[in-house]
Amino acid sequence: MSKAKWWVKVLNIIGIVLMGLTAVATVMAGIGTTCVALAAENYSSKMALIAPYKWVYVLFVLITTAVGVMGVRATIMLIKRKPGAYSFSLITLMAGIVINVIHVVVSRAIRGSSMPTDGIVYITVFTLIIFFIFRIPGIWKEYSRQETDHEDDGRLAAAFTLVACGVSVLIAPEWFAVSHTFEPGGFNWANAWPLQMSLTGILLVLGGLSLAVLPYLRTQQPKPFTIKR
Repeated sequence: MSKAKWWVKVLNIIGIVLMGLTAVATVMAGIGTTCVALAAENYSSKMALIAPYKWVYVLFVLITTAVGVMGVRATIMLIKRKPGAYSFSLITLMAGIVINVIHVVVSRAIRGSSMPTDGIVYITVFTLIIFFIFRIPGIWKEYSRQETDHEDDGRLAAAFTLVACGVSVLIAPEWFAVSHTFEPGGFNWANAWPLQMSLTGILLVLGGLSLAVLPYLRTQQPKPFTIKR
């Protein structure tokens, strides 16, 4: 296969990073819904309205988390350029849009609000649009001609994705503070697990940086030490 053009590689990396961010956001949304699904009455009067429908939100937890895991798998497949990666990514994104739109509709009907699920829908739709752009004939032709054995491109995409996902995990408590503070001056439930979130984010960032830097360090061979007489 011929070598892909630089702009195709850039677009490919952008797509992979967005897929990774969408996957992480979806996983966090699924896991984060657990609190409401199990104890909605403990948070606020509006959240208490969900209590009779806990079973619905348990389903949201299970399905949304599963879709998020599918997103992680899709990201890995894209990085490794596995056959069917593009199709699997489209299926995952569409599944994410469907379940999260249903979540939005149900939440608005029950408690009159659906944030932060709206944000998950937006990022998923945006990522899907980028993947549809790949199918523009001129772009798809170049995209399909990428070398499947070029490890540097995959490593770079993985590095960017890990760093971006790590940063998103670290700033998530601030991003979602408004939608997760149910009473004025109350506790920010988006920061309910600060240690776990911080460790996860830091490890992802460090993993991405090491993936980007270490291969270059290995190529730097130290000069032999000799003693002049």
